[in-house]
Amino acid sequence: NPLLVSVRSGGPTSMPGMMDTVLNLGLNDESVKGLEKLASRRFALDSYRRLLSMFGDVVLGVKAETFEAVLGEERRKFAERVSLAGPSPGEDWARVVPDSRLDEAALEAVIEGYLAAIAGAEREFPRSPEEQLKAAIAAVFSSWDNPRAQLYRRLHGVSRKHGTAVNIQAMVFGNLGRTSATGVAFTRDPSTGEKRFFGEWLENAQGEDVVAGVRTPLPLTLAAGGTESLESRHPVAYQQLFLVQERLERHFRDMQDLEFTIEEGRLYLLQTRRGKRSARAAVKIAIEFAREGLLSQREAILSVPPERLRELMFPTLKNPREKEPLAKGIGASPGAVSGALVFSSEEAEKRKAAGEAVILMRLETSPEDLLGMESSVGIITARGGATSHAAVVARGMGCPCVVGCGALVPSGSGFVVQAPTGPVELVAGKVVTIEGTTGALYEGKLETGKTSLDEDAITLLAWADRQSRMQVRANADTPSAAAQALEFGAQGIGLCRTEHMFFEKERLAHVREMILARDERTREIALGKLLPHQKSDFVSLFRTMGGFVVTIRLLDPPLHEFLPHDEGAALQMAERLHVDVASVRARVTELSEQNPMLGHRGVRLAVSFPEIAKMQVRAILSAACAVKAEGVEVHPEIMIPLVLSGRELDMMRALVDDVARDVFAESGTAVAFKFGTMIELPRAALRAADLAGKAEFFSFGTNDLTQTTLGLSRDDAGRFLPGYVERGILAHDPFKTLDIVGVGELVKIAAERGRSVRPDLKLGLCGEHGGDPASIEYCESISLDYVSCSPFRIPIARLAVAQAAIRKERARLASDSVRGPEAV
Repeated sequence: NPLLVSVRSGGPTSMPGMMDTVLNLGLNDESVKGLEKLASRRFALDSYRRLLSMFGDVVLGVKAETFEAVLGEERRKFAERVSLAGPSPGEDWARVVPDSRLDEAALEAVIEGYLAAIAGAEREFPRSPEEQLKAAIAAVFSSWDNPRAQLYRRLHGVSRKHGTAVNIQAMVFGNLGRTSATGVAFTRDPSTGEKRFFGEWLENAQGEDVVAGVRTPLPLTLAAGGTESLESRHPVAYQQLFLVQERLERHFRDMQDLEFTIEEGRLYLLQTRRGKRSARAAVKIAIEFAREGLLSQREAILSVPPERLRELMFPTLKNPREKEPLAKGIGASPGAVSGALVFSSEEAEKRKAAGEAVILMRLETSPEDLLGMESSVGIITARGGATSHAAVVARGMGCPCVVGCGALVPSGSGFVVQAPTGPVELVAGKVVTIEGTTGALYEGKLETGKTSLDEDAITLLAWADRQSRMQVRANADTPSAAAQALEFGAQGIGLCRTEHMFFEKERLAHVREMILARDERTREIALGKLLPHQKSDFVSLFRTMGGFVVTIRLLDPPLHEFLPHDEGAALQMAERLHVDVASVRARVTELSEQNPMLGHRGVRLAVSFPEIAKMQVRAILSAACAVKAEGVEVHPEIMIPLVLSGRELDMMRALVDDVARDVFAESGTAVAFKFGTMIELPRAALRAADLAGKAEFFSFGTNDLTQTTLGLSRDDAGRFLPGYVERGILAHDPFKTLDIVGVGELVKIAAERGRSVRPDLKLGLCGEHGGDPASIEYCESISLDYVSCSPFRIPIARLAVAQAAIRKERARLASDSVRGPEAV
């Protein structure tokens, strides 16, 4: 009566299929005879061949394909011996001759073949059970660092430091004939979250058979499988399993994933773990558990990872595995879309006007591409990182985007990509599909489905809002983006980038006329043409956001970004503005900078050309007065970008107040507004006490603050940053999750110093980190007042803000409990 065991991993976080297992351990040529006497020779041989293949693969390093080839050949020989027809096209021998059909002679041949394969690979199968056990334990421990486990941890944020245990369990056998079976079950539907017992099983099999796909498993319940169900074929064991799954779910207060074996009619539970589930199921399960009293509302809120909510809001591929991708880049903005390729903004606008869905493919994008980006259903660039221009703007638009797709090589007709099958020409008009979550590029049109927040998600977020302390605002520049933000629950606009309003063709001409002006008077004439457009934009925005704060950043990018950079566009601009092309070229050269990110931009433009800021402030405040006159509540905030000195704010405050007096006198009404600044430079953070004496709010622009603190360009660092993260130099990509010990420390210093001067100073964060749950947790820890993010990340931020507040309150109560009532 030999004791056989399974050797399994036991990490603190479940990583299904990522680590190794060895079953039937303890068999050899002698003990297999004992097993044969207990049951049958066929069962003993079947268990032995399973051990040899698993041990050979996991412990001895013999490729699994080697064993599959041996087994496949014996299936073929068996089929010939019993006169079975061969497989149909697309089938393999495993479908014709499943494991359960192989007889004793076939299994003996398989075992001989396996032992020969191990010897041929210059390995030796240990006959001693003790040696087998020691080697298997070592192999399972080692599998913690196999490539697939590393990749899984990286994708799911699981720490390598946790390590794994190894569990040794006595074997029970589902392959003892028709009285035995094995299966996997979920206490609720993992796709929908519906409260129904869900799973699959196989008769006369071991657990690996269910997940390997070589046999088609059967459904558990009578409703799903009729006479083929476990409920009908093994009713006693099914009833026991049903009661067990209910008990486990109540105990763990979570949806469970069970593995079970039935050995000669007796049910054994092998393991239970938290079941993996879709985003929609995660939300539904949280809501229903709270309603059933298994969880409190706070616990339900904490049970859903915020990032999962993005899966509810974007189109996704219905069958992502139906086709291999041509190439992969960085998934920058979620969603799957198909469209015809275009390579210029002009072509994107033209084709959109003709009713065509297009995907804009560029080496990289600039603000001048904004209209083309708005005209496209998707964007893909060969260069750039997750906070590059293309990525940031696409997220704000809710447009699927892939960046940093280095496989794209420019060619005369567009791009070429080296696919696994050879080079593929990507020419204008060619239809492709991009998947902005995984970063994949596919040839042709793939089917997608549109998803949205359902009733359960809306309910969960309403519960979350009641637990939150910080507000969630949106980064939005247009009424449509603002409306989308409100639909997703935004509590205001934390960042309106006014430069994005300048790129419509008529306005761009006026902007360029202003830039070409050589004196203040000519510049003011051009700005006068822009003023009505800017005012109209703000009127629409204030109407849309009635009653909510709208924080408007004055012009930030350097002026050269508005000028043409190729000869054809320069000539076109010269003709439109009735100037010679040499003047255009000269101005472009004059404004060019070696490092424009650190150059003549932000408040520096207002210092050099105060008339630009005056026009923008007049547009903001006159629009606010007009909308207030309509009976709509308005709360404008004027934000000065890229300050490094209190003197800059003194100058800007005087300019804003002068314009405000004029506008209010002209309109006969006044509007309360706030004046503040964006903290984007280390010097500004360190000088926060000085700045707070002049500003009523700080908004931390952590995109630029990360660049200036770490000395990294977000557009170029993607080439080497992954290596820094892998080597542990940086804990994570600092453009995705806030660098707490560097950038975060500056934010904390600025917050403390600012509030020491102005206790009621409003503090927010408006960089891309405003939608990142880990960064939001830090913002809560230092008591910021709000975070602001792209509209399509607002639900994620709302849930993350609530979770951060709940955890902070729990930590406070725990600390008070440790200190005792007297200390409190």
